[in-house]
Amino acid sequence: MTRATVGERFTETVHLTAESIRAFADSVGDSNPLHHDEALAARSRFGRLIASGTHSASLLMALTASHFSRHAQPLGLEFKLHFHRAVCAGDTLQLAWTVTRVQWKSSLGGDLVWLEGEARNQRGEMALAATATLLVTDRAR
Repeated sequence: MTRATVGERFTETVHLTAESIRAFADSVGDSNPLHHDEALAARSRFGRLIASGTHSASLLMALTASHFSRHAQPLGLEFKLHFHRAVCAGDTLQLAWTVTRVQWKSSLGGDLVWLEGEARNQRGEMALAATATLLVTDRAR
């Protein structure tokens, strides 16, 4: 059974609010005031609250699990991230992944799937670029 196809692309759009930025930072114990203090963030180079890098990265990474788990069992093996610009409160991110390579790995009982991903803001500016390798197998029964 084919679990991934080279050229396959999947996307999601996410809007980040000041509240969602604070809540995520709280949930992971990130106390950087740029994620919590609007007055301080307004005086910063960003002019408003920014999302933590782990926030935008986790949204992009989670999209792989959500996509492949619809029809298979995915397991993230490796993610490489390159942050290009801050994600600010009020930004809308277009998250996207494209499958670049698929190879059956008999010793693991599934496909190794390589992907290239990105998160772009509402102006089309690259906020985050990524590559990933996943193991995609049949769903557990």
